[in-house]
Amino acid sequence: MAAPRNESLAPPKPRAGRLGERALYEQVAEQLRSRILAHSLAPGSWIDEQALTAEYGISRTPLREALKVLAAEGLVTMKLRRGAYVTEVSARDLAEVFHLLALLESDAARVAAQKATPVELAELLAIHDELENALDDRERFFAANERFHMRLLEIADNRWRIQMVADLRKVMKLNRAQSLLKQGRLEASLKEHRQIMAALKARNAERVQALMQHHLEAGREAATLA
Repeated sequence: MAAPRNESLAPPKPRAGRLGERALYEQVAEQLRSRILAHSLAPGSWIDEQALTAEYGISRTPLREALKVLAAEGLVTMKLRRGAYVTEVSARDLAEVFHLLALLESDAARVAAQKATPVELAELLAIHDELENALDDRERFFAANERFHMRLLEIADNRWRIQMVADLRKVMKLNRAQSLLKQGRLEASLKEHRQIMAALKARNAERVQALMQHHLEAGREAATLA
């Protein structure tokens, strides 16, 4: 008998007396999410369910459950009688996503400035140092930037806000290719991060809130579709 095409997607075997690992559809969703955010499944492209079930060696049931998860995250759009498509992000989508990010993350930054412990501030500074050293590597820069923003949210400690921002940032990443091409944006973003980090260290809650608001508004302008 031939081995499965992708053993990582084979249904996990639960241990005796314990619940099983993640459901198969969650593993499929993770695989597809990675491909969508990497743009190997391009925005607007049709998702060929038959090809994917053959590639992963699974039935259509876990694939369709995975597509529902991705649709709830905004990464996939379900079209009646036409199937699933990778979401295309419009200028209005970007404006609305960045507007909400600015509101949610600026408030989180204000809270973090007030309550972050010295250890937590040191963690943020370490991530900021990664940004400083990644200016010539866009992928590393964006990965460190993501960690900084999400760590700030964790320090502010509102699980509903963390989930909302995580979902909004997934949609934002669908347009990352365009924002990466904006001349001088990485340098400007780093300068904004330096100001945010300085305000955090000074425990200036009002200033860090205003700086984060400006930072995300500038990100929106850079990401705006032509």
